[in-house]
Amino acid sequence: MFVDFTKVFVKPGSGGKGCVAFRHEKHVPKGGPSGGDGGNGGDVVIKAVPNMYTLQDVKYHKSYKAKNGKPGLGSCKFGRNGDSVVIPVPPGTVVIDETSGKTLDDLVKIGQSVIVAHGGKGGRGNANFATPTNRAPRYAEDGISGEEKRLIFELKILSDVGLVGLPNSGKSTLISKLTSARPKIADYPFTTLIPNLGIVKYGEYRSFVMADIPGLIEGAHKGKGLGHRFLRHLERTRVLAFLIESIDPDPVATYKLLDSELECHFSGFKDRQRIIVLTKDDLVENPPNVDINGIEVISISAIVGTGLETFVNKIVKFLQ
Repeated sequence: MFVDFTKVFVKPGSGGKGCVAFRHEKHVPKGGPSGGDGGNGGDVVIKAVPNMYTLQDVKYHKSYKAKNGKPGLGSCKFGRNGDSVVIPVPPGTVVIDETSGKTLDDLVKIGQSVIVAHGGKGGRGNANFATPTNRAPRYAEDGISGEEKRLIFELKILSDVGLVGLPNSGKSTLISKLTSARPKIADYPFTTLIPNLGIVKYGEYRSFVMADIPGLIEGAHKGKGLGHRFLRHLERTRVLAFLIESIDPDPVATYKLLDSELECHFSGFKDRQRIIVLTKDDLVENPPNVDINGIEVISISAIVGTGLETFVNKIVKFLQ
């Protein structure tokens, strides 16, 4: 199950209580204070890990709590620190504080981590409060509680190329022909309900990642169709491939519609490299002549296999 959005509750550990204790030595009032400090509470850490592609496990866990610090001990011994809890997430996860709306971090690299909730500090033992006028303090500090938080996790998949198009424009067929991805393919709109990722191999031991998202319709950036939920998965792509059917009566208008939906969602799309791909050219004798701001246009047929090598070579050129 593909899950790209969830909310979780996190609670770091509280600090341990400081200790009140005294040494047993001659000529030392009350034996002398020897209470140690309490241990610090455990942190809540979020870490991007390999071989994880969805937030499904995080969603069903719902809450994460770190361990509390242990109380201090006599003979000035510190209490043990509480164990931290690590939440594994897929690379591309954005962590947001639900209360403030502030983005805490954007974990884009494997191994990258962030402490989202620091554990409470342990209380000081009575050995810390001895003074010339109070040589035998009989009090210690309580540990500090950790700050609870409610977090939002949003996954933005990492890909080199994003396929953009209306429903049934041939995106799923294309990614199935170039990669080992096996999306559902049928002759009705919105066959694709979740983003699909595939690895396109070329040359010797080289490859790039391609993403196919559900088809866009007019008003997708406002929530119509499935676009609003999945448009964010294109935000990290380096190249945008606009797939338009060769039988489309007005390919220019279709491109402008798709481009408008992207830019209304995220202004950064306007700076991305792009290519227009006329799909299903086996259904027409002559593909339409499309000229839009000098953007490169190629024709392909994923079913027949024509133009696929040209498409891959163009993408590789962009990425290089």
